[in-house]
Amino acid sequence: MPTSYAQKPLLGKLSLTSQLSVETGLHIGGGGENLDIGGLDKPVIRDPLTKYPYLPGSSIKGKLRSTLERLLNKPLNRKGGSDTRRYESDDLVNGFTEVEEGRFIAYEGASTCQISRLFGSTGGSKFWMPIEAAREEGLLENNSPTQTIQGQNCIRINRGRNAPARLIIRDSHLLPDSAAKLKQVDTGLYMTEWKFENGIDRVTAAANPRQLERVPAGSKFQFELVYTVEDAEQAVEDLQNIAIALAILEDDALGGHGSRGYGKVRFQNFEFSYRSLAQYRQITNTPAGTSGLQPLESIANTQALLDNFGSLRDYIEQRLLPGNES
Repeated sequence: MPTSYAQKPLLGKLSLTSQLSVETGLHIGGGGENLDIGGLDKPVIRDPLTKYPYLPGSSIKGKLRSTLERLLNKPLNRKGGSDTRRYESDDLVNGFTEVEEGRFIAYEGASTCQISRLFGSTGGSKFWMPIEAAREEGLLENNSPTQTIQGQNCIRINRGRNAPARLIIRDSHLLPDSAAKLKQVDTGLYMTEWKFENGIDRVTAAANPRQLERVPAGSKFQFELVYTVEDAEQAVEDLQNIAIALAILEDDALGGHGSRGYGKVRFQNFEFSYRSLAQYRQITNTPAGTSGLQPLESIANTQALLDNFGSLRDYIEQRLLPGNES
């Protein structure tokens, strides 16, 4: 049966929560409505109801994706905005992206690609696939051009298939204790700080002052991600990649202006829990006050997470192997 007709299995959902601590001022921008004289050039993004600063899940997810693309040495086969390039699986199975006329880059199909199955993938257009694979997938079209690419007989495919992301990253909101402390900070801004900078003309030495808004060091946010488990072996591999990416993020920066010292963060107190498909089906029969979630012992930080990944692997495998889902 072609991959496009096969329903993806759902084994369960694995949740990870952590405390995200800001160790240097952090800036993730929000669009300013007004440009006042002497006002902020770059405000931070805020919750429209509470006016609290928060960390968008899209920003964290994008940072983790770019980190893993470099870690896994993925080719930049798709054009993005502002003359940038990124990696994308053009289809669910392997093929070749024609990045320029006559120049091809091999991509890994989203059904097995460690990037695309985590973050999702948008099918490409006018890419190439081995003829036999196209026939098996039901993608063979009459009158499509063919040619030999890297020793394989290929046919051009007009439109590839999308792949949904298995990874969800929630917006990170301030922890109550941290919000209470930030309300007491007197900087002239609500719960944030000014950061004054100067751009210096190298020829005239003229200064170009600017004011940026930052979330102050010491702020703490609730971090949460949810991973959809479709394959036990892939789940172990994917979660290990996530753990590595979180550790790399701690040594890099979140948000803008990281090379100038912004955005150093730390993850602490990881909590894992897993709910199987069988448990979801039993929710209506679960006594009040019990969630059906099976927690793993708390892990202090990313170093401990990497050092003791074997315990997480055992936790996943024990619950995902047939007969162990309860």
